[in-house]
Amino acid sequence: MTQPSATRWHPFESQDAINQAAIARILKAADEAIETSGSFYIVLAGGSTPKAVYQLLSKENADWANWHVFHNDDRCLPTNHADRNSKMARVAWLSKVAIPESQIHDIPAELGNIEGAKAYAETLSGVRSFDLVILGLGEDGHTASLFPGQVVSNNADAVPVFNSPKPPSDRITISQNRLNRTNEVMFLVTGAGKQDAVNNWRNGVAIPATLVVGQNGADVYSFGVELN
Repeated sequence: MTQPSATRWHPFESQDAINQAAIARILKAADEAIETSGSFYIVLAGGSTPKAVYQLLSKENADWANWHVFHNDDRCLPTNHADRNSKMARVAWLSKVAIPESQIHDIPAELGNIEGAKAYAETLSGVRSFDLVILGLGEDGHTASLFPGQVVSNNADAVPVFNSPKPPSDRITISQNRLNRTNEVMFLVTGAGKQDAVNNWRNGVAIPATLVVGQNGADVYSFGVELN
């Protein structure tokens, strides 16, 4: 289990405050990565809090031509289904900025979890370490599509998920090992419904969210939960 000391907690007093802090963190990571590597590799999370951040990002000025976008997981649904993480990100942000289409890498979850995972693993195979991975936290402690009590393979960069406790049951996720190949990890955690998961996390319980810390630890931006 990851040691709690690898996680840094950042509480905020409003939704706007956490949104603005997240945007500042993303843009700073992008500037630093582009300065040192010539490109910025970011992995997106699904969910309502990231969506609000993406909507605000769409209004920012950035060196979009050097951004490369990936997703930490997606649901095996048709491409244009409203519940697809890739669909949400495109509507909220990606369709409104000048990131080249060839640098937006949706998970082909419409192929099914086995074939889609194989295809995304191929996409990731030539990709260097990520610069920033954004993650959320489920009420049960899951992150990406890594769920409590479920063994998910680490033998590829992207792997199929079967029998997800949250519908749809078939999903694709970037594996734990590949998510950890990143310079920075930022969790966005909002809402009182996440309190039990946060308590477990801070008390050293091995929930899935503790599995991803990247190369430099993980930062948790939180609002609406108590940090006891």
